[in-house]
Amino acid sequence: MSTVSRGFRGRRRPRAELPPGQYLVEDFPVLSAGPTPDIDLQDWELTITSETDQQRHWDWAAFRALPSETVTVDIHCVTHWSKLGTTWEGVSLDTLLDGVETSAGFALVTSYGGYSTNLPLEDLLDHKAWIAFGYDGQELEAEHGGPARLLVPHLYLWKSAKWVRGVRLLDQDEPGFWEGLGYHNYGDPWQEQRFWGD
Repeated sequence: MSTVSRGFRGRRRPRAELPPGQYLVEDFPVLSAGPTPDIDLQDWELTITSETDQQRHWDWAAFRALPSETVTVDIHCVTHWSKLGTTWEGVSLDTLLDGVETSAGFALVTSYGGYSTNLPLEDLLDHKAWIAFGYDGQELEAEHGGPARLLVPHLYLWKSAKWVRGVRLLDQDEPGFWEGLGYHNYGDPWQEQRFWGD
């Protein structure tokens, strides 16, 4: 005699909870404000500049020698798509900012190609943000921000600047590219903060 009733399939997994107004995608859509820059790893550099203009620099070899982490996170685009359980490899901003003397409350992240985005510094700390160089077990493709991009998964994906080249620590907030064009200054997907006034 069977101890399992016919038709029993076990407990159903709860349906993934999505931020309001989002839908799931299986692929990884590519959206960019301009052409994908061609970045030679020999020329790549990441610079962190404090509010007192002290700088730290890493070339690609020095950056890749830093301790890295693999994280699995959900990502949400302001254009309403979400992708769940994405796996990235990168260097935590906690690692990059370790030992930096700062009283700054904000950061402006800049990219090859001229893009920028602003964030409160607290959103880059406590393992909430990484400079990612790998996606799904592979090197990060240029169309998705490779060789390295910012990854801040708790905010809309435009805050995760592609082709990252610098982080400037600021005493006062300074809008980035999309924020200057009317996108919300913070970008919390759970609050549907897509545009100024949301």
